[in-house]
Amino acid sequence: MEQRFKWIVVDPNVCHGKPVFKGTRILVSDVLEMLSVGMSIEDVLRGYPQLSREMIYEALGFAAELLRRERSVIPIPA
Repeated sequence: MEQRFKWIVVDPNVCHGKPVFKGTRILVSDVLEMLSVGMSIEDVLRGYPQLSREMIYEALGFAAELLRRERSVIPIPA
């Protein structure tokens, strides 16, 4: 992943190398999952006051970038 993400980091010594928000142990995937089940950005920010709206938008961009780079077909159940 190129260095265009300023709030998302991957460190093998933090959360088993999964993407987290810089300076936290909050998994990007956890925030994306919260949004996917209908939580609002405001809900997420209330639960994680150390995050910002900019960080959450960056997580959405990060997910989009990963999907753009995915080389295999992702099966979606009918």
